[in-house]
Amino acid sequence: MNDDNNNNDLSHHILPNSATMVGVCVMVISIVKSMPADTVNYFIDKALAIDSVLFMISALFSFLSIRLDYSALRLERWAEIIFILGLVSMTMIAVIFSFEIV
Repeated sequence: MNDDNNNNDLSHHILPNSATMVGVCVMVISIVKSMPADTVNYFIDKALAIDSVLFMISALFSFLSIRLDYSALRLERWAEIIFILGLVSMTMIAVIFSFEIV
């Protein structure tokens, strides 16, 4: 299998999933905003806002790696790293606030 085909497939998976995760973050932020205001809700919406920016950057890098022939591999690697970082941070946010650690 050609390495370029494998990388191109990865970008085609990262792009829609990153965009979906931005939507998930926005949806949860809107749910949190409808709840009574307290310190925990304040931190939840700020953390998810930052997380949505990570997913947006991942989607952007993935899109650029599909569209640009030069530096496509480098952009795709950054998209993958930032996507994983976004997933890990979203999981940590869920665990921290579900168990009311903060």
